[in-house]
Amino acid sequence: MSLLRNPARRELSATLVLAHGAGAPMDSPFMDDMALRLADRGISVVRFEFPYMAMRREDGKRRPPNPQKQLLECWRQVYAQVRAEVPGKLAIGGKSMGGRMASLLADELGADALVCLGYPFYAAGKPEKPRVAHLAELRTPSLIVQGERDALGDRPTVEGYALSPVIHLHWLAAADHDLKPLKASGLTHEQHLESAAARIEAFLLP
Repeated sequence: MSLLRNPARRELSATLVLAHGAGAPMDSPFMDDMALRLADRGISVVRFEFPYMAMRREDGKRRPPNPQKQLLECWRQVYAQVRAEVPGKLAIGGKSMGGRMASLLADELGADALVCLGYPFYAAGKPEKPRVAHLAELRTPSLIVQGERDALGDRPTVEGYALSPVIHLHWLAAADHDLKPLKASGLTHEQHLESAAARIEAFLLP
C-alpha cells in the first residue's frame, strides 16, 4: 500500500491517518493543505488511496468508489500497516466518504480517536435518509468539523440527530462541504481551514 506522509514538524505527539473523499485523490489541494497545517502543529499525517482512486492515478480514468466492503478492508490494511510502524496515539479519519468509512471501523480497530472533515450525514438532496445509526453507538472519541450549510449535513438537520456523547461537533459559520464560507459572511476559506486545524490539534493533543 502506497502511503503519503507528512511528518510532524515539531515533537511528535500523535499520528492521523487521513482518507480522501469520493471524488478527489489523497493529494488534492484540500488534503495537502490540511496535512501541512497539522504537521506544523505536531501531528504526523499519513494518507492513502482507496483502490478505485489508485487505479485512476495509473490510467486517468474516473471511477465510482469501490463497494463499501472493499473500502473498509482497505482501511483495515492501512491501519494495521501504520499501527505497526508508529508509536503513541493513532487517530483515523478523513474527508467526507473517507471519514465516514473510518467512523464505521473506529471501534473495531481500537483507534485512539476519529477525525472527520465534512461528514456526509446523508446523500445530497436526501436528508430523509440519514447515515447516522452507527454514530449513536460510537465509543471512540470523535471530532467532526462541519460547515453550517454543508449540503450533506447542515447544522439544523444534524442537531436533530441522536449522536453518541463521545462525538464533538465543531461548526464553521456559513461553510459548505469543503469548509468554504460564503463571501458575504466576511470569513475566508483560509480562516476556516486554520480553525479546523487548531481544533484538531486541541482534540488530539490535549
